[in-house]
Amino acid sequence: MKTIKIAGVPEHFNLPWHLSIENKEFEAKNIDLQWTDVPEGTGKMCQMLRDGETDIAVILSEGIVKDIVAGNSSKIVQVYVESPLIWGIHVAAKSNYKTLADVENTKVAISRLGSGSQLMAYVNANNQNWKTDNLQFEIVNTIDGAVEALSNGTADYFMWERFMTKPLVDKGIFRKIADCPTPWPCFVIAVRDEILENEPEAIQKILDTINKVTASFKAIPEIDAVLAQKYHQKLEDIQEWLSITEWSQEQLSKEMLNNIQNQLLELKIIDKIGTFDEIVKTV
Repeated sequence: MKTIKIAGVPEHFNLPWHLSIENKEFEAKNIDLQWTDVPEGTGKMCQMLRDGETDIAVILSEGIVKDIVAGNSSKIVQVYVESPLIWGIHVAAKSNYKTLADVENTKVAISRLGSGSQLMAYVNANNQNWKTDNLQFEIVNTIDGAVEALSNGTADYFMWERFMTKPLVDKGIFRKIADCPTPWPCFVIAVRDEILENEPEAIQKILDTINKVTASFKAIPEIDAVLAQKYHQKLEDIQEWLSITEWSQEQLSKEMLNNIQNQLLELKIIDKIGTFDEIVKTV
């Protein structure tokens, strides 16, 4: 039995992995796939790949592209979720901020440097024609840290996946003032180069298994109710999320990689463009 370590955020996008592990679908292919939840998100997972703490990461496209260009010895092996991530822009419910314009030149809470929450703050600022050089950050690690920072005023707004943050809006802790969709597919699967070299067959079996599950995921009976219960969501919110979310079984295209890198370069998040072969690997 081959042991392979995988990491991802504790969010509804990753339920297909948990179902596959529970159903022993990887075990049936002689793979012990060990999942780690990473509430800190993409910045933390990039570090885990670098340190060998995980072999695979289900990770935000923009974050892993940035980190591979910066020297992370990993490759993107395929797109996992084709649809954009809808980032909600949130403020404390009792704050005086009412519109997106109100939070220009204020401090944004981010999970960590290099995280999706930081990179998307740049994308949002650029969309609004704000000066990106004026962005100020408060590192809060997790969504719980963001609640604390916005409540006590050490940060002013927080960008996180809209549906996962909705319960905090429903409870009157956060107020959502806008949405900011990613201009690219949101999640990809990245694997450390060492694992790609040493265990190509195991990686191929893992991808074949998860792709089979995601291809039919929406057709699972009462999957909306399962998701709502597991992730503490209202049924109607999960149904809306399912209607706009599309999983992928395909490779990241050169065109899409160029789109991501060109925008990251324009926003000065990366200082050079990596080649397709440096960033993407066909298993």
